[in-house]
Amino acid sequence: MKYTQLGRTGLKVSRLVLGTMNFGPQTDEADSHTIMDAAQQAGINFFDTANVYGWGANKGRTEEIVGSWFAKGGGRRDKTVLATKLYANMATDDGKVWPNHDKLSALNIRRSVDASLKRLGTDYIDLYQFHHVDRDTPWDEIWQAMDVLVQQGKILYVGSSNHAGWHIARANETAARRGSYGLVSEQCLYNLAERRAEMEVIPAAEGYGLGVIPWSPLHGGLLGGALRKEREGGAARSGAGRSADALANSTIRAQIQSYEDLLDKHGLEPGEVALAWLLTRPGVTGPIVGPRTADQLASALRAVELTLPDELLTSLDEIFPGPGPTPEAFAW
Repeated sequence: MKYTQLGRTGLKVSRLVLGTMNFGPQTDEADSHTIMDAAQQAGINFFDTANVYGWGANKGRTEEIVGSWFAKGGGRRDKTVLATKLYANMATDDGKVWPNHDKLSALNIRRSVDASLKRLGTDYIDLYQFHHVDRDTPWDEIWQAMDVLVQQGKILYVGSSNHAGWHIARANETAARRGSYGLVSEQCLYNLAERRAEMEVIPAAEGYGLGVIPWSPLHGGLLGGALRKEREGGAARSGAGRSADALANSTIRAQIQSYEDLLDKHGLEPGEVALAWLLTRPGVTGPIVGPRTADQLASALRAVELTLPDELLTSLDEIFPGPGPTPEAFAW
C-alpha cells in the first residue's frame, strides 16, 4: 500500500479509503469484519463511515458494525484513521425531523459526536466531516463547536463533503479569522464520468490545503465494466439509479462502450483503471472504495499498483473530457 499526507496535515493515510456504506444494508456484520480485516492487512488505514449509514430504521448500524470490529482488539483501532460524518436527521421516530436533530447547529454537533463515539466504541474520531452544507448555521458557530470538540479530545481534524468551492473558501477564511485550523479534506463526487469538481472544488481544496477524497469513483458501477456485465447477463449496478439511467442515454452508452473497448485493447479492467486514474489526479488523497465482497476489495487494491501510460491517459481524456479550470471553463 502507498501512503500520502491528508491535505496540509501531518497525518499519513492510505491511497485507498475503505468506505463502509454497504456494511449492514448489503453486507452482514461477519462479512463486514472480514473485509475490514483484509483491508487493514493490505495496508489500508483510512476508514470512512457516517452516522446515517444503515439508513431508515437502521441508521447508525454501520457505525455499530465498525465499533464491534474495533472491540475485537488486536490493534484494530490504533491502526485506523477513522472518519465519520454528521448532518443527516438521526431522529428515531419514523424519519420525522424533530428540531435540532440534524444539520450543523452547535447543539446537533454536540449530540451527534457523542452518539457516534458510543456506536463506534471509541473515545475519539480522527476526521469529523460535514456530510452536507448547512445554509442556516453561520460558520462562526460551527467552528466554535468544533474547536470545543478538539479541545475535549473527541476529534482531531475536520473535513467537509459535498461542498462547493466557495463554501470551502468561506469555511477556511472564517476558521483563519478565529485562529481555528479549518477544513483539511473535502469528500466530493469525482470520477472519469463526472469531472465538474475540477472547475472549482478541487482548485479551492488545493488552494486551502485540503485533501480531496472522491466518492463514487466508479460512478455507481458505470465505470466498472457495466456493458460487459450486461452482456454476460448481469445487471449493471445502480448507484441511486445513476448507472441504469446513464446507460439508457445513447450518447453515454456509446461513451462507455468506447471506454471498455479501449481498455480491452490494453488488457485492463475498467474498475481498476477508473480508480488508478483518480490516483493520478492533482490534489486527490485517495478514492473511497465500498466493497461488498472480499473479491471487490482485491480488485481495488490492484489499482494502487497500476501505472497508466501517458498514451492511455490521453485517450481517457478524449473519451471523458473534463470541463477545464475556471474561469476558462466558462469564459475566454
